[in-house]
Amino acid sequence: MNYRKLTNREITSLQAQSCLADDWERISVAEGFTTEYVHHTRFSGEVRLGVFESDFTLPGGIKKHSGLRHVTLHNVTVGNNCCIENIQNYIANYDIGDSTFIENVDRILTEGVSRFGNGVEVSVLNETGGREVPISDKLSAHIAYIMALYRHRPSLTARLKEITDFYASKHASDRGCIGSQVTILNTGSIKNVRIGDCCRISGAGRLYNGSINSRTEAPVHIGHGVICEDFIISSGSHVDDGAMLTRCFVGQACRLGHSYSASDSLFFSNCQGENGEACAIFAGPFTVTHHKSTLLIAGMFSFMNAGSGSNQSNHMYKLGPIHQGILERGSKTSSDSYILWPAKVGAFSLVMGRHVNHADTSNLPFSYLIEQQNTTYLAPGVNLRSVGTIRDAQKWPKRDGRTDPDKLDFINYNLLSPYTVQKMFKGREILLNLRQASGELSDIYSFHSAKIRNSALVKGIQLYETAIHKFLGNSIIKRLEEMQFRNNEEIRARLRPDTATGSGEWVDVAGLIAPKSEIERLIDNIETGSVNRLKDINAEFEQMHLNYYTYEWTWAYGKIEEFYGICPEEMTATDIIRIVEKWKEAVVGLDNMLYEDARKEFSLASMTGFGADGSRQEKKQDFEQVRGDFESNPFVTAVLKHIEVKTALGDELIGRMKQIAG
Repeated sequence: MNYRKLTNREITSLQAQSCLADDWERISVAEGFTTEYVHHTRFSGEVRLGVFESDFTLPGGIKKHSGLRHVTLHNVTVGNNCCIENIQNYIANYDIGDSTFIENVDRILTEGVSRFGNGVEVSVLNETGGREVPISDKLSAHIAYIMALYRHRPSLTARLKEITDFYASKHASDRGCIGSQVTILNTGSIKNVRIGDCCRISGAGRLYNGSINSRTEAPVHIGHGVICEDFIISSGSHVDDGAMLTRCFVGQACRLGHSYSASDSLFFSNCQGENGEACAIFAGPFTVTHHKSTLLIAGMFSFMNAGSGSNQSNHMYKLGPIHQGILERGSKTSSDSYILWPAKVGAFSLVMGRHVNHADTSNLPFSYLIEQQNTTYLAPGVNLRSVGTIRDAQKWPKRDGRTDPDKLDFINYNLLSPYTVQKMFKGREILLNLRQASGELSDIYSFHSAKIRNSALVKGIQLYETAIHKFLGNSIIKRLEEMQFRNNEEIRARLRPDTATGSGEWVDVAGLIAPKSEIERLIDNIETGSVNRLKDINAEFEQMHLNYYTYEWTWAYGKIEEFYGICPEEMTATDIIRIVEKWKEAVVGLDNMLYEDARKEFSLASMTGFGADGSRQEKKQDFEQVRGDFESNPFVTAVLKHIEVKTALGDELIGRMKQIAG
């Protein structure tokens, strides 16, 4: 924008409208500027003003013309068509974009050279330090995961800190920025905060040293009573109703409110926090806590739902709060559950009761951990047949609220993946070894500090085998779909993987499921300096995410011989038929379990409280009016349809294979 000096006539006009300036020569204005809408304004330092030509229409229909009224500006650039009025103190050292509305604010200033929250160290997991994650605008859940957990590679930690510091220093400035089409109303003090386009701040109490990375496609809302210090809030997020954040990173499309308080915590995409408290947590994507009495502390979570009164302790009154815990993806805690850290809970597990024995069930996913008389009882695999587990897996993709085209986190929603299925292989082996070591007739088996009943152990083996059949069958059917084969050699050629990448162990890097070899390769490149920018690290994670299904098939191909006893290089159409028959049996079997689990929700016991003053028939009618009837329930009909579709899919492949098998 081209600026010019004020004319003598304009200066006279501004003075007549109760405007003051320390030095009128240091004020520049855009071409087309008029003095008509500038009243009771004081200028100092270098000030640049745009034009004031348009109106703002406020809720209720009232209109206000753009302009400056009752405001002090010091070293400020104001864009075109802004309305700034009733600033109790002043605005200093800021560049303000076009069409921004600022009213009834205490003060907005940048003091000294600020990095606007970039580089702030957040002490996650261990309150006493040792796992600090320096936050930045470009922080992804995956970078943070490696920063926090890969402390066995100190050179990696040092390089990542150096990369973050470089980014923070590069974006440091002695001038703050408020973007275009921003609204700031009835707010207290804003100091050293960078605010992106289309952000709305209404009634916030105090915002110090941070970045609000709002953008047109994904605006950020900061609401009443919010206090934030040393923070970064990513695009599309909503922080409202007295939330208090200190040394926190808030990822894309998060919602924090209803007096939620958090310190030294990281919240990644689509997290929700209301009423409760967080301290030193690593909240991976879709970590949800809604209850006043819930405390999450010194733990790592993702795809997690915390029940009311859920709590953890991270010390045993000896050396202080030094312990930490991990609930792997998809875990849930029931009301009033308690875990004494350290502990590690396997993926998609349910925790009920009080657990003080430091269990590690990471290789027994989809389990129930139930406390009875201060003892942790483990039921392996039973969550595979739970309606709630499947419903959760279906709802997460639908609840992804990110509208920003530039995603920070790369999220894999798959319930069955090499990550979870490799744990089922290990879990099955653990259970078989327990049975062999203690005898098939034992009533109770001991695993670490947990107990497993005989019936639960037998059922766990069956459930893990069923899920493995389902996963490997899915992979084979997907690989062979929509192709005609003339002989066994063509089948084998199609089955051969496209890449060697994917064999071996897989990891869940805070929502991203990837081969550990690819993570190790990236880490090596970071240590050597060949990958040295946050943007480039995130691009590497994106490639892993995009190549997931290619890598997944490589892993599944390697497991065929281990599980079925068939060498893939010698596989025949007859072998495929046998595997698909097992797959059909597994899919239909699991769906029937889900069907029966769903039926419990429509049992007579579930109708308790319905038809409060009526007969049994009225109770049933009342229940159906509120909940619907079983057969027409959307989930139930979806299960029945799934059985039908999957059976047809398996039969179609079997039909093609029979043409070759003869």
